[in-house]
Amino acid sequence: MKRVLVMLAALLAFAVATAGAQEKRSYEEGPVTIVTSVKIVDGQYDNYLAYLAKTYKPVMEAQKEAGLILRYAVYDRYPRAKDEGDLYLVVTYPNMAAFDGLRDKAEAVASKVTGMSREKATVAAVDRNKMRTILGDEMIREVLLK
Repeated sequence: MKRVLVMLAALLAFAVATAGAQEKRSYEEGPVTIVTSVKIVDGQYDNYLAYLAKTYKPVMEAQKEAGLILRYAVYDRYPRAKDEGDLYLVVTYPNMAAFDGLRDKAEAVASKVTGMSREKATVAAVDRNKMRTILGDEMIREVLLK
């Protein structure tokens, strides 16, 4: 009798575990987007957008072709306060796993497009700081409802 009760308890536990595993969520985790807020130095708006058109855009297009990103966009904005950004740089990645090893992959693509070594790219980034300040990044994830 004791053996039968143990078997019934095991079967019941298995049935409950299986039923719980079969429940589906009403959503899927979707692409991940990084929104970078940029404050442009007064008088540097046109220069910074020229950089974006000449260098940033080709690098983003190459990353898209390489499958590193899904899409990118640049958004102009009218800040509510002086300490807020003037521009958003928005880059969407396929999922969280896309960030594994991303720095090395992205640097390789950027180097191929721009012809710059890591050292030259660092110097160029410092030069861009004369035109803008990065205020911060925000990561958001799309929720795909079923």
